[in-house]
Amino acid sequence: MTERLVDVRDSSGTVLHTYPITLGEPAGVANDAAYEAKALEAAAHSHLVPDAELGNLTARMHVSRGGQMAPYGDDRPGRSETKADLEQTVRERAYFLWQQDGCPEGRAAEYWHRALDQHLRERAYALWDQEGRPEGRADEYWRRICDFEAR
Repeated sequence: MTERLVDVRDSSGTVLHTYPITLGEPAGVANDAAYEAKALEAAAHSHLVPDAELGNLTARMHVSRGGQMAPYGDDRPGRSETKADLEQTVRERAYFLWQQDGCPEGRAAEYWHRALDQHLRERAYALWDQEGRPEGRADEYWRRICDFEAR
């Protein structure tokens, strides 16, 4: 599995963010299009632009001018999540909750589910908030997040 950097650009060609993308295929099997598609998916999940503008985003393989390979972009919080990122975020939160409750034995699954629920609720709220807090539609955003995470 090889990590490659992929730039996500807006309609004017401005790089909004550079994602480090790793695919499950062995090195040499995946083509650039697979990396670019995964970067566009990550951009959609990280809310770089409003949903209505997602179709205007493009991706291209990052061209390095030397130096260490590292993502760059704006100072947005780490909302671009691959499954591994989601698991790490939930794992850290579950550990924090577990410690906060005095490290009880045998309740790992309970803390994992609590942490996942909190994380999903925060994401649903962020979507709802980003779209102007439309009245009476908060449950819609919760369902969207749950449906997305179930994939």
